[in-house]
Amino acid sequence: MDELKGFLRQAGQEFLNAAGDAAMGAAKEVVGSVINEIFVKKEAETKRVLPSIKNMRVLGETNAGLGHNVDVQDYESLLNGCLASGSLFEDPLFPASNESLMFSRRPDRHIEWLRPHEIVEDPQFFVEGFSRFDVQQGELGDCWLLAATANLTQESNLFFRVIPPEQSFQENYAGIFHFRFWQYGKWVDVIIDDRLPTYRGELLYMHSAEKNEFWSALLEKAYAKLHGSYEALKGGTTCEAMEDFTGGVSEWYDLKESPDNLFTILQKGAERSSMMGCSIEADPNVLEAETPQGLIRGHAYSITKVCLIDIVTPNRQGKIPMIRMRNPWGNEAEWNGPWSDSSPEWRYIPEEQKTEIGLTFDRDGEFWMSFQDFLNYFDRVEICNLSPDSFSQKSDDYQQNGKRKWEMSMYEGEWTPGVTAGGCRNFLETFWHNPQYIITLVDPDEEDEEGHCTVIVALMQKNRRSKRNMGMECLTIGFAIYSLTDHDLQNRPQGINFFKYKSSVGRSPHFINTREVCARFKLPPGHYLIVPSTFDPNEEGEFIIRVFSETKNNMEENDDHVGYGGHADDVVPAIPSPRPTDPQKDSLRRLFDSIAGKDQEVDWMELKLILDHSMKDDLPKAIEYSRFQANNAFETQAAGMGGEDSGNACGLLALICGPFLKGTPFENQLGAGDQSSKPLIENNPTINRPIVDETHGFSKDVCRSMVAMLDADKSGKLGFEEFEALLSDIAKWKAIFKQYDTDSSGRISGFQLREALQSAGYHLNNRVLNALGHRYGSRDGKIAFDDFLMCAVKIKTYIEIFKERDAEKNETATFTLEEWIERTIYS
Repeated sequence: MDELKGFLRQAGQEFLNAAGDAAMGAAKEVVGSVINEIFVKKEAETKRVLPSIKNMRVLGETNAGLGHNVDVQDYESLLNGCLASGSLFEDPLFPASNESLMFSRRPDRHIEWLRPHEIVEDPQFFVEGFSRFDVQQGELGDCWLLAATANLTQESNLFFRVIPPEQSFQENYAGIFHFRFWQYGKWVDVIIDDRLPTYRGELLYMHSAEKNEFWSALLEKAYAKLHGSYEALKGGTTCEAMEDFTGGVSEWYDLKESPDNLFTILQKGAERSSMMGCSIEADPNVLEAETPQGLIRGHAYSITKVCLIDIVTPNRQGKIPMIRMRNPWGNEAEWNGPWSDSSPEWRYIPEEQKTEIGLTFDRDGEFWMSFQDFLNYFDRVEICNLSPDSFSQKSDDYQQNGKRKWEMSMYEGEWTPGVTAGGCRNFLETFWHNPQYIITLVDPDEEDEEGHCTVIVALMQKNRRSKRNMGMECLTIGFAIYSLTDHDLQNRPQGINFFKYKSSVGRSPHFINTREVCARFKLPPGHYLIVPSTFDPNEEGEFIIRVFSETKNNMEENDDHVGYGGHADDVVPAIPSPRPTDPQKDSLRRLFDSIAGKDQEVDWMELKLILDHSMKDDLPKAIEYSRFQANNAFETQAAGMGGEDSGNACGLLALICGPFLKGTPFENQLGAGDQSSKPLIENNPTINRPIVDETHGFSKDVCRSMVAMLDADKSGKLGFEEFEALLSDIAKWKAIFKQYDTDSSGRISGFQLREALQSAGYHLNNRVLNALGHRYGSRDGKIAFDDFLMCAVKIKTYIEIFKERDAEKNETATFTLEEWIERTIYS
């Protein structure tokens, strides 16, 4: 916010300076009003977004990774504090006010926030346990949430994970409650007070059929807090809520184009306690319009049972596929066709079968349909497949109850512009830079006749919904799957040639801007590569990718091993050190003596003078950022640096590094030809200036890091042998950089950073490359020459620090805190 305010004020001042004295008064008034209007809007947006971030506490962690300025609420501490003071909790992060109800407008009537004991005489958290009939819809259009909540009541282990059962209005009551939701791979604790919105003494939104039961109303409030307001819950998919309740993976099917084995898919889902919902396409003219068959358009139903039912008729007997579902309204709005309540079809079902399926004919919103009618009258079905850790009970107990479990693997990743945000397969040159994951399928499904494995792949982007008020919408995401041979497995990661000549064996149905994209596949046992991506390159985002299968799957990131050496050593030939009798070394010695002075050592300022002069043409052209463009984006414009000496391509570095490059492929690239006629540095007065210009050329940090890399005694200076070794490294890195800087701009694409550093012998994975991209990349995803040198210096230094302590060579090093701080600060 301070950055925004400063930026707007600067913009205003620039406008005023250009306006002239005559228009100063009017300009000041206009600019001031614009700044205030934008700032007020930004503040309002931030207020709406903050509740959805500040309310969360990751279970088992103290700060949830939300930053130092975020207030984290702890349920036990707040409860004990209220009990000790005798006060009732009031939540400052989700206050009982209009802003917690709506963000787009004000309520159309007076809403009163009341605690349950102000609504009824004997409030209860649960009345005779819990069931799907405790979920009744109010005035809020969140039937999707209610359908998921009704499904949640079907499995007690899931239910009590979301809704801790020890809460009460009698014992240790302090007006505070808490609920748990899954958010992007972690379970978070959301704390609320029990002040609920009412109108004329009645609950306005979700409620139970029992007037004095309040668990469902409080659950809805916690979920509203998670997303910033009650209004944020208007409109949604049952999938999203079901995932937030379970940590599962959701998939959906268009019933007009459903696969032939859909009933089997639903049955297997029921066997694994999957949460399922369905809906009919909305009537554009009527909200939640009722069809002649008693079904409600644009309304989310929960599927509560999927089974084959025995049927016996005078002519034949057999099994009929049936589905039981429930309308969250919980009233008489039910299906009135075949197999509806009290319809004649039920007389053909044996009594023991009716008892087994729990058949009732109450006007409670629950009803049965044949699977064929289900396909005919509904448009969409959603399935939330539960992860193995969705259940707290032991696996053996779970299997004894006739339930099965999915096998799951999960990885977190990110797309970093210019580094790992390669875009979709349409952008072949950068596509292979996306994160890559290998899954190995060993055993086929138990009942699969073709010997194939069922695999569900789900790609979810993180932290986008909570930032919508700041203009951050969901990215357009998808994934592709490729088959791998044993030979392919040797490459980590797969390069561009793999994708040039390999077709995918599966992919997401669409690239789409939703929170998650998911698809189910049937694949033979083997190794497969999954590449998640955004549609366009250079889009920044975080994601989690999950793989569900009926039999065990092994998943790993297909990435390079961090280290130095290996096959990359052959990319750049070793640069030989000059021979002791080499006359060029004598020249280098004279150069060093002239710069080092009496102490015979070179410090960072003296090194900077050498590098700035010798490599001025290798540094990138200055970049001017124009903030005010028609599209509100930053535009980069190259401006030449000028100078009389700009024609000297390699200057002094070619002279002093000539001995290192003789006989290598880089002799011509560096310009290390005959330098005998060129003067040494002591004859060039511009290099011996006593003043160092820190605003141009190589940065202070780069030069100091170079010195620190080879400064064994930590004196802050380099002796001759250290200086000689440094120039050798610089010559090698410069030659490599020029290979990739094909347009001689002094910059390379961030996508080339992996290959360039590999040419120098460094192997890095995506996590390290992303960190380098964030630290040293420009806005347009480029890496400047001096920043490339800094990357190489830092990597070499840290690897050497680590190897020094890895005595057992087992990739484990031990430091005291003091040692680690001392070594990393200086480097």
